[in-house]
Amino acid sequence: VQLQASGGGSVQAGGSLRLSCAASGSIGGIMTMAWHRQAPGDQRELVATITNRDTTDYADSVKGRFTISRHHAKNTWYLQMNTLKPEDSAVYYCNVKAMSGDYWGQGTQVTVSS
Repeated sequence: VQLQASGGGSVQAGGSLRLSCAASGSIGGIMTMAWHRQAPGDQRELVATITNRDTTDYADSVKGRFTISRHHAKNTWYLQMNTLKPEDSAVYYCNVKAMSGDYWGQGTQVTVSS
């Protein structure tokens, strides 16, 4: 199983991006899917999570601006990012925690200019 993250890019502050994470195969016993991010020189930060029951949670820094969702049939998860700020610039990683293992995508770069 591989996770393929996409949708990153460069936008101006106030803009929007939608990240996608697609699983190449079937993942058994999914518990949570999350988006993390890591800026240069910083530790990886948990941004948003969604459980297999669609319960969501967000870092305080993105609450009200980011929305995590999933398309179960497509085995794809999304992160809608609105009102982007320069401090949101980072490499974003998708992660799935499942009974069968812990899976990570390769990361997609988001750059927000002021």
